[in-house]
Amino acid sequence: MSQIDDRLAELGITLPEVAPPVAAYVPAVQSGSFVYTSGQLPFVSGVLPATGKVGEGSGLIPAADAKDYARLCVLNALAAAKGVIGSLDRVTQVVKVTGFVASDPAFTGQPGVVNGASELLGQIFGDAGVHARSAVGVAVLPLDSPVEVELILAFA
Repeated sequence: MSQIDDRLAELGITLPEVAPPVAAYVPAVQSGSFVYTSGQLPFVSGVLPATGKVGEGSGLIPAADAKDYARLCVLNALAAAKGVIGSLDRVTQVVKVTGFVASDPAFTGQPGVVNGASELLGQIFGDAGVHARSAVGVAVLPLDSPVEVELILAFA
């Protein structure tokens, strides 16, 4: 096992299979010493755990649930990156996280939702998991997903 695989096991996490693309793109691409992941949805065994907008109120996805979905997005992104570079032990820095949150117009808690992604990356990579980030509220995401996350990772 690798250091990152050991860390994932300590956290009780198993990386999923790489989610197949839902359109004309690939899950991740290497350019130089960087891996860029496509936006990853919170698929679990090929199914979204929820759909709709994040916010407070009836019919909306609670921010706490969306935060968990952002974690799932990261796991899918890491699986895609691993598929390109072979081992997550090669990651030297999580450079950038971009999180998109399908938001009810009154919802302004996007940073808290995307913290699900950021906190997990810190747990997995330690200091190398500290990154720049954008947390963006949007009207709708593919397949009516509540959250989408993409990563830029440096590796050796």
